[in-house]
Amino acid sequence: MTNIQEIFKKSNVAVVTGGASGIGFAAAKYFAGRGMSVVIADLGGDRLAAAAEELKAIAGEEDVMAVETDVASRDSLEALERAVLQRFGRVHVLMNNAGIGPETSIFSAQANWDHIFAVNLMGVINGTRTFGPKMLSHGEPGLIINTGSKQGITTPPGNPAYNISKSGVKVFTEALEHELRNIEGGKISAHLLIPGFVFTGLTKGDRAEKPAGAWTPEQTVDFMVQSLERGDFYILCPDNDVARPVDERRMAWAMGDIIENRPPLSRWHKDYADKFKAFLDQK
Repeated sequence: MTNIQEIFKKSNVAVVTGGASGIGFAAAKYFAGRGMSVVIADLGGDRLAAAAEELKAIAGEEDVMAVETDVASRDSLEALERAVLQRFGRVHVLMNNAGIGPETSIFSAQANWDHIFAVNLMGVINGTRTFGPKMLSHGEPGLIINTGSKQGITTPPGNPAYNISKSGVKVFTEALEHELRNIEGGKISAHLLIPGFVFTGLTKGDRAEKPAGAWTPEQTVDFMVQSLERGDFYILCPDNDVARPVDERRMAWAMGDIIENRPPLSRWHKDYADKFKAFLDQK
């Protein structure tokens, strides 16, 4: 099991994509508070600069770096890695967190599908493949944390491109951890962050205030750290509306569609509504 106290410590380096807001920014603040050097990568110069200033107040000028990065571009990620290594020498934590969620339907605009896949899925894959080799080669313990979604597991109706991208993140991260744990002498582990309902720019819509059911990004990061301390791979976050047992039953039902040969997404099928409710209410 990875001892995260050996990783979240002064002089070690964390890189967070999508690090200027939401869960990414909350994670960056946590890493800075542990004395780490922190690199946030995001789009939006003013927003990125403001986030960097707040981090500098925690960690100091010398230990914070902000790099405008488009994770949809492999070239941009490679430029980020070069800049980070030139400044700090090595990376111990990579958090592939950048994500977008424009609404899609099966036959909606191709541009939205392409953009979601490029950011949510290929951003994680290319981020890992860009930073991973040198993280392994420096020989010190480290983590790769990829932000997935429950929508990538139960794949509810609505926004299929987002669901597919996050399902891909789950499968990729599982394959990544399998490969990492079979590298002789390797000290890097992978982990899948699966947030619940978190009040961020991606989820708030027109709401100005956090709904009672949502967690804050800081709560999500606190839970992530507790899970990492236990050595969890699947960091399945609850929220104020949905406890873990409910998530477990939803996931079990989704897998049961295959096992029981039910219609796909039967949880939302009129002929199975009562059966699903009974399954959910089982003790």
